Amino acid sequence: MSEQMKEFNPVRPEVMDLGHRNRRKTLGDAYVDRSINNAQQDDFLQPLQEAVTGLAWGAVWGRPGLDLKSRSLITVSVLLALGRRHELKLHLNGALNNGWTREELQEILLHAGCYCGMPATVDGYRIAKEVLDERAAAADPASQAQGSSAAAED
Repeated sequence: MSEQMKEFNPVRPEVMDLGHRNRRKTLGDAYVDRSINNAQQDDFLQPLQEAVTGLAWGAVWGRPGLDLKSRSLITVSVLLALGRRHELKLHLNGALNNGWTREELQEILLHAGCYCGMPATVDGYRIAKEVLDERAAAADPASQAQGSSAAAED
C-alpha cells in the first residue's frame, strides 16, 4: 500500500471507535477479532476492514434514530431479499445478539417471504435454524456430542 493511501483516513477516530463497539456488540468479539487479524495479515483486506468498520458500523449503524435491534431487522430483511447467505447467517446471529427472539426471527422471515418470495424465506429459515442450533450447541456442551438437528425441510 502506498504511503499516500496509508495517510488517508476519511473517518474520524471517534466514529471508527463507535464502529468497533457496534460491530462487536452485534457480531461478537470472536468474529471481529478474526476479521481484524485476517486484515492485519493481508494488506489487500485492510482497506475493506477499515471501510466496513468506520463507514458501515460507525457512520451508518452509529447514527441516532434507530437502535441496533431495529438496524438488525432491516439488515436481515435486505440480506434475505438479496440472497446473501453468508452475510445473512452472520447478521441472524447479530440480530439475536441485539435482542431479537427466536419467535421474532420467525416473523421477520415469514413477513419477508410475502415480498421476497417463499424460496427466499425457506432459505432464510434453513440458515436461521443452523444459527439457532449452533447457538444451542455452544450453550449446552452435552448437545455437541449428540450433533445438531437437520435443517428445515421445504
